[in-house]
Amino acid sequence: MFKGHPKGLIAAALSNMGERFGYYIMNAVLLLFLCSKFGLSDETSGIIYAIFYALIYVLSLIGGYIADKTQNYKGTIMSGLVTMAVGYVLLSIPILATPENTKWLLPFTCGALLLIAFGNGLFKGNLQAIVGQMYDNPKYSDKRDSGFQIFYVFINIGGLVAPFIAPMLRSWWLGVNNMAYNAALPELCHKYITAGGNLDPDQLTKFQELAENVMLNGIPVGDLMTFANNYLDVFNTGVHYSFLASVAAMLISLLIFVFTKKHMPTPAKKEAAVVEQYTKEEKLAMAKEIKQRLYALFAVLGVAIFFWFSFHQNGQSLSVFARDFVSTDSIAPEIWQAVNPFFVITLTPIVMFVFASIKRKRGKDISTPRKIAIGMLIASIAYLFLTIFAAVKGYPSGEVFRSWDVAAQDAVKAGPWVLIVTYFFLTVAELFISPLGLSFVSKVAPKNLQGICQGLWLGATAVGNLLIWIGPLMYNSFSSQWMCWLVFMIVCLISMGIMLAMVKWLERITMGKE
Repeated sequence: MFKGHPKGLIAAALSNMGERFGYYIMNAVLLLFLCSKFGLSDETSGIIYAIFYALIYVLSLIGGYIADKTQNYKGTIMSGLVTMAVGYVLLSIPILATPENTKWLLPFTCGALLLIAFGNGLFKGNLQAIVGQMYDNPKYSDKRDSGFQIFYVFINIGGLVAPFIAPMLRSWWLGVNNMAYNAALPELCHKYITAGGNLDPDQLTKFQELAENVMLNGIPVGDLMTFANNYLDVFNTGVHYSFLASVAAMLISLLIFVFTKKHMPTPAKKEAAVVEQYTKEEKLAMAKEIKQRLYALFAVLGVAIFFWFSFHQNGQSLSVFARDFVSTDSIAPEIWQAVNPFFVITLTPIVMFVFASIKRKRGKDISTPRKIAIGMLIASIAYLFLTIFAAVKGYPSGEVFRSWDVAAQDAVKAGPWVLIVTYFFLTVAELFISPLGLSFVSKVAPKNLQGICQGLWLGATAVGNLLIWIGPLMYNSFSSQWMCWLVFMIVCLISMGIMLAMVKWLERITMGKE
């Protein structure tokens, strides 16, 4: 797998894998954690999640600028890991949210998320810039796409294991306190507390039934108010403990990077030493070429925005869809986020083999822009499947569905295979877009702007992520569930059409670098 690739690739990949492991522990539970801890609605939690997710990528621009300006890429990366570790330490503090302390506890939690986002901004784009620099060596240049695909696999090894950690620790802590996990209980607990115990008869009956079912010691639930506070405290404390695993992951990633950084290049350092040797005509020609490259970069970034808007519903509307409409029994809804990285790991070798076979047959590879267009088509198929499925099942909005009684919900819930099929298509689309998008940026980025150009790619991801809160809004507002998924399908198809219209121009810009 690593044959013919630069020595520093595996070191960078391992360092990134550790960081991603810690990040995905938190990311797998963030939306549902905000709902369960503070009693926020799906929509409000979705907005916080979207802003946090966007900041991760927006701040990569600042991280890229700092590294490009100081020429200290490796120091910036290490600072990012330390900053993220501090953010995770703050998140791990188990403080029970009450009406009295929410005014400062919610901003405190958001502050910890901001630290994580800033640290990620210092780390993410600059490590990708270093990987891109490895393939500027003519010895490795023809393996750039496959190199980024390998790098991407290691990201997802961390992402595969991480979603199991928080549910496992949460269930363990519930078990220690003689309680069991139930995804619907936190919302009902908050409703009961907010209403002062005055729920409508149907909801009160449902709450009482679920409360009795989660008590492992068989002791009847006495005071429901006491139970509601205790369950929320224990439930969320288990999640807080999982953030300690994220702290450990940051430290491991830091150690890997410190001991292997000597094998990694430093982007733009050599370039700065020879700039003064260019003639005036050469500088003008270079400026024109740089301008064309940046035009191409921004064109692809525009398409990427809409892919990430659709794809990152895995942490938003698809998570709440798994919680509400999918019969997962003892499987926590967060764990379904592991399906995507599992497919990334297993499908990447197949996709690489297909690309290599096509290259041998045609004598040349499919261009990166064309691969991205194909990826948008595949993403639209994922949402076409969900649109048809939801229409056939006659699913209402999420808000209406949650008002049904337990028996009515269980009668129409989908099997886990629905999520598996959806994530399969979304993952194949991701493999055509995300690692190859990183590769494309490294091809067109000027040598002295490697960090900031990788930050621009992540900035486009940020804009897409800033819009993902619309997913839960549509999920809960549209009268029929299929209408929500249809919107995402249309967005993907329009993006594919725009990309295909630009393919020939983009191929000319990257000619000689493919």
